[in-house]
Amino acid sequence: MPGPARPRRLRSALHLAAVAGLLALAACSPPPAAPPAGAATPAEAVTGLARLLRADDLAGFAVAAVPPDLHARLEAGWRAGQTRWPLEELPLDEHLPALLATLAAPGAEARLQAQFRRQFAGAGKELSAAAVSLGVFGLEYVAREPAFSAEERDHYAQQIRALSRWGAQAPLADPARARAAVAGLASAVRRSGLRGQADLARHGMDASLRRLGPVWRASKDGLARYGLDLDASLSSVQASLQRQTGDLAEVRLRYTLAGTPIDTLVAVQRVDGRWYLRDHLRNAEASLRPRPAPPARAAAP
Repeated sequence: MPGPARPRRLRSALHLAAVAGLLALAACSPPPAAPPAGAATPAEAVTGLARLLRADDLAGFAVAAVPPDLHARLEAGWRAGQTRWPLEELPLDEHLPALLATLAAPGAEARLQAQFRRQFAGAGKELSAAAVSLGVFGLEYVAREPAFSAEERDHYAQQIRALSRWGAQAPLADPARARAAVAGLASAVRRSGLRGQADLARHGMDASLRRLGPVWRASKDGLARYGLDLDASLSSVQASLQRQTGDLAEVRLRYTLAGTPIDTLVAVQRVDGRWYLRDHLRNAEASLRPRPAPPARAAAP
């Protein structure tokens, strides 16, 4: 169920819609054999990435999603702190370094569980309402954001509706589920050896993504406790070629998310004889461009 990257504010909104009220939510095994870059057919460009996410192979995802020359530039950009692609394509956003540090800290489980009890325990109705409200906010954001294509708007809107419906019914206030989810995540983060931006830069993209594979697995296991089975969604992915003109094609993507059928179109592009999701190419390139400095704040009177 690969999806294009999106601006960070929207990524945060989508995450909130997905987990509405959950806690802000390694030593690595030998790396698996890397998959080839790209795919032989337009449809395989979609289904191949879904299989890699289902297998928790984040490093393989990064290899398959972009041509080799772009992959090499992304690896260099990771080490320079310039990019964290493809984390923007996944449910892992710019808050990841802080989340890693929080979960790896001694006593994180007890601290986060106490925070959950203070803020969320017994607040089932409030969390359900928050899921609905965040869904409305996400839909409005997608409709207004000028950077999205028509295909992106349609796909994101369907995802948000599905996740909002799930969040409104999920047992988000259950402390036992929260305890198990946090314990699994904290254990996976400690085994990864990643504690923040410095570790991500030191290890580089491929090695960091291999170490994050078990963290991705623990995240999926935690969400499954609340009825959101992402592996089932990834296994349900079907893709079929709709049209092709030269090196550009359109693929129909269908899968089930939180019990809701998703049916959308995805643009793919052929580069050096291999097929890639066009938005992944665009977003990976954009992540390497220098970002403008934030505007200076006016002095307080």
